[in-house]
Amino acid sequence: MAVAEPSLLPHCFLLVFTILLTASDEAITAGVSIGVNYGQIADNLPSPSRVSWLIRSMQVSKVKLYDADQNVLNAFLDTGVEFVIGIGNENVSAMVDPATAQAWVKNHVQPYLSSTGTQITCITVGNEVFKGNDAALKDNLLPAIKSIYGALAALGLQRQVNVTTAHSLDIMGSSYPPSAGTFRADVVPYISPLVDFLSMVRSPFLINCYPYFAYKDDPNSVPLEYVLFQPNAGGTDTTTGLHYDNMLYAQVDSVYAAIQALGHTDVDVKISETGWPSKGDPDEAGATPQYARIYMGNLLRRIEMKQGTPLRPVVPIDVYVFALFNENLKPGPASERNYGLFNPDGTPVYDVGLRGYLPPIDKSDGTRTVVHLFALIAIASITVMLS
Repeated sequence: MAVAEPSLLPHCFLLVFTILLTASDEAITAGVSIGVNYGQIADNLPSPSRVSWLIRSMQVSKVKLYDADQNVLNAFLDTGVEFVIGIGNENVSAMVDPATAQAWVKNHVQPYLSSTGTQITCITVGNEVFKGNDAALKDNLLPAIKSIYGALAALGLQRQVNVTTAHSLDIMGSSYPPSAGTFRADVVPYISPLVDFLSMVRSPFLINCYPYFAYKDDPNSVPLEYVLFQPNAGGTDTTTGLHYDNMLYAQVDSVYAAIQALGHTDVDVKISETGWPSKGDPDEAGATPQYARIYMGNLLRRIEMKQGTPLRPVVPIDVYVFALFNENLKPGPASERNYGLFNPDGTPVYDVGLRGYLPPIDKSDGTRTVVHLFALIAIASITVMLS
């Protein structure tokens, strides 16, 4: 059996890193119920097996993918990590066909739902479909969702796995005050039957919320403290009397109001993406490591406190942060490539209170065994530190 190279072993310890808050802050408690988006639009990311160690050492138990990458799912077998997997916009229309939907579920879902498999809890069909101008995609979204649900039901999996889609806040026609939240008139014919279906099958309404966008677009008018969860006067919704001290909660409650305007109070709203970029183009105000650290750190504390929004105070917010890594091949402005908590080499982009360990690259079966041994030691050490 091959043995590890002598020079590799010390690095097993050197690669253990701790993301610390500043001295005036408190460390984030282990086991915070937070999810993370694991995007892969990059050519320099670590292998899924190494990412599996990183995520588990962070005490993160929920991961959201934008596809159903079997390499990733296999790397998390028997780990207890819950997954949201996705069907890309380019494949939505094909899923309208029941046979195609059933084949997809049999290939990408069913094999991973054994007692020792990966815990797939949700499928997102498409992402921010109503942000674009593809009429066929919009028309096919709900039929595709129903087709995937039917495939799950045929296999008896509909109670294990939710089916839904994720939206951008562009679907909102009005969001202020939160009680006046309504969907855009042109998307209501699509959203209304979708909400009816989500209510019937008890699936959540997913929304991608970025207070950063509001600040970037109008930094002179949007109070920075309000978007960063820092102390501020906030504002009161005069219709409900509810007070809001941050923009994220106001955005979520405006979506609840829009759903209620369609006749439903029984559909949960969950945050499928939120984050803050650590770098941007010159015209992207606020895209700095400092503000990213403040936004994410304060958000994590509110999650740790199990806070709900003013409209749903007893329902803790359910959040998937964006994103695990900086992704160097994402198109668009510089900010799009700089939402990550980590650089591809496993070092933190900024200090936010989570702790994690990315093992070194496996070079042989023997090395893998030794590396994983030290990874277990590292994770155990981090767990003890957090307890």
